[in-house]
Amino acid sequence: MNKELADTKDFLVNISDYIHYFVRANVADSWVLIVQILLKFIFFIGVIFVVDFLFKLLINTVFKLFFDKEKYPILKSVYVSKITNSISHINALLFGSYALFSVFRRHPRSHEFLERMIGLFIVLVVAQMLLRGVTAFRNYFVIKKDYYKIIALNAVSQTINIFGIFVCSVIAISVLFGISSSTILGSLGAITAVLVLVFRDTILGFVTGIHVATSKNLKVGDWIGIPKYNLEGTIVDLNLLTTKIENFDKTISTIPTYDFLTTEIKNLQVMSESNTRRIKRSLIFNIKSFKFLDDDMIEHLSKINLIKEYLSGMKSEISKERNPVENGDLKLNGRQLTNIGVFRMYALNYLKTNKHIDQNGTLMVRQLENTPHGMPLEIYCFTNDSAWENYEVIMADIFDHLLVASKEFDLEIMQFNKI
Repeated sequence: MNKELADTKDFLVNISDYIHYFVRANVADSWVLIVQILLKFIFFIGVIFVVDFLFKLLINTVFKLFFDKEKYPILKSVYVSKITNSISHINALLFGSYALFSVFRRHPRSHEFLERMIGLFIVLVVAQMLLRGVTAFRNYFVIKKDYYKIIALNAVSQTINIFGIFVCSVIAISVLFGISSSTILGSLGAITAVLVLVFRDTILGFVTGIHVATSKNLKVGDWIGIPKYNLEGTIVDLNLLTTKIENFDKTISTIPTYDFLTTEIKNLQVMSESNTRRIKRSLIFNIKSFKFLDDDMIEHLSKINLIKEYLSGMKSEISKERNPVENGDLKLNGRQLTNIGVFRMYALNYLKTNKHIDQNGTLMVRQLENTPHGMPLEIYCFTNDSAWENYEVIMADIFDHLLVASKEFDLEIMQFNKI
């Protein structure tokens, strides 16, 4: 190995000397030094690029042999994030540092400058490799489809990018100008408060990303609602500073990511995954239209199949209870059927026989507290289709039917203008 390095060094010295004497023999004296340095610099850069190409070819060829992401997901994530390219760049720059003296041994002043430049590029490439390392972690979890950890890594990687650029800049300045990094950092101590203020959103976004990942409340692709902003849509991007939401009208809304720590977020994705969606809406009736049912009305409603058995059973039960009651012919003495009560049972049975309603979920028709506009009768159930278009059609069909059916029970639906 030492012999091969020595041979390489001798080869570079010979080429450098050839360029040196060739230029001296063929270029005017006033231009000799400039042309010598320029041609040697081009040769030096060419050597670094050739070495980089050879390292890259070798390393990437080995990695391609293990390209199966199912068997070797770690190697796959490393390859995709181009860490192998960064390794090749570092090796090429280290070789350039080794070859620098051989190429520029006749120009010591250039040697010092180029040595600092190589040191600067090594710092930049190492920083790039570390950032690509974080990307490799993210790619690994993308392959594993662990989306919550991806959110955390997004926050971490973007934070590392921001602070990494800052640290890298300090080191790069130190290397380029030969200044102690402790001197630079010491001078920054006085403006720490200003830096914290500048990076406030970054810090909050980082904390939010970790919180979202550990709590597993949200991920890209989730259908969410944010009452504060009157938004409802799908998360298309969740990064350190902002979150993009595609609304159902195909517009894009952007909100600060740190808002997730303090703002109410409704994650509606569970409805999509279970293919169910809630209906919670009321019909408001005029209380003046409520009444007891007489025999003729009961006879008329008994022809409705959905409540035929219910009315037959209730009629027999009420008759037995009222027989021993004094003045049983008076409606207030004993139990009675009401048109609103029977309609409530009709609506419940209608939902139970509706093929578009999830019969395993909560299903009820209930009275709510009276309002100045009337008495609300709330329909609470879940559809077995979460697609928005289908959900709206199912809900419309249910309320179309109930609104019209209420007339058969002599019930009056309230109509009022919103103020």
